Amino acid sequence: MKKISILGATGSIGTQTLEVIDYLEEEISVTAVTANNSVDLLAQQAQEFDVDYAVIMNQDHQEKLESLLAGTQTKVLSGLEGILKVATLTNIDLVINSLVGSIGVRPTLAAIRAGNDVGLANKETLVTAGQLVMSEADAHDVSILPVDSEHNAIFQALEGNQRKDVERIILTASGGPFRETSAEKLEEVTVDEALDHPNWDMGGKITIDSATLMNKGLEVIEAKWLFDLKFDDIDVVVHSQSIVHSLVEYEDHSTLAELGMPDMKVPIQYVLTYPERKSNELEALDLAQIGELTFEEPRTNSFPCLEYAYQAGKAGGTMPAVLNAANEVAVAKFLQGDLKFVQIPEIIAEVIEEHQVINKPELEDILQADKWAREIAEKVGDQCC
Repeated sequence: MKKISILGATGSIGTQTLEVIDYLEEEISVTAVTANNSVDLLAQQAQEFDVDYAVIMNQDHQEKLESLLAGTQTKVLSGLEGILKVATLTNIDLVINSLVGSIGVRPTLAAIRAGNDVGLANKETLVTAGQLVMSEADAHDVSILPVDSEHNAIFQALEGNQRKDVERIILTASGGPFRETSAEKLEEVTVDEALDHPNWDMGGKITIDSATLMNKGLEVIEAKWLFDLKFDDIDVVVHSQSIVHSLVEYEDHSTLAELGMPDMKVPIQYVLTYPERKSNELEALDLAQIGELTFEEPRTNSFPCLEYAYQAGKAGGTMPAVLNAANEVAVAKFLQGDLKFVQIPEIIAEVIEEHQVINKPELEDILQADKWAREIAEKVGDQCC
């Protein structure tokens, strides 16, 4: 039986992971679950899956969690220290990191250094510290298994083939809710409209990133590190149906794609059961019913975040961490109603323009760059609104 820790168990990926595990209960047991603030749901999950550890990041909720789990065998921990503890347990086989934000970097590195494989759904880990993380994974012979549907698709399309034969990869983007919205109308879009994704059920932050195309930009940077590619060998195409999850083109111009209904449980299950495949009751793909698949170039004039991500990735060093931090601040301000949708890329552009890149950074350099970028983005955001 495979034993796992789930970091971010109460979020979208975390809850879907537990749903998959519930179906595969004879294959996988949950050793630990963590949450940021959702103490009631965390306690419910801990009891349902009879976990050894439950960790609440917000230490103000520790006493309540202890009360909710009184009389169970679950040990309650809190804060980053608690998350690092369950990421480095010696009796687990896999850590699912579905934390949101740059807080996910430290647990990923800790898990790797403890020799635990990582199912990675935390984009910021590779965006901010890709070179460091992949170097550590190689040094400790640890597998990084991508949970995101696009990277999971590339991972599958590469299996049985040689990386040296890859010509390029093509990441598909849904285009979000504003794919056909004019530049003029983008000036007036609301938070509710931006959160209304046509295909995927995701958390708030990632849904806004999808609407701005920053999500795809972050995935480009992730793909560079996951698959050891040059940025010029990573393309993006808008595919509104979200059926083709991504493609790999080989040097003979054969192109392999992974297709399926837009359901995150499919890549989640593949990561959980890898290298095996297991049957499930998820919806099968019916191409005749889908009818048609369309593809188009991304509108980077209206959605410049994708280009900013390419620029930051090519600049390297601490620049991707700065891009990510500025985006997190801008998205938070938009969700709070303090910014217009179109001001998100404006803040990002100003912050990355001010940054002096540190090449080959250590973790502390990355964390300092992240902190600096957040402070500047807050300042710029306050001035522009």
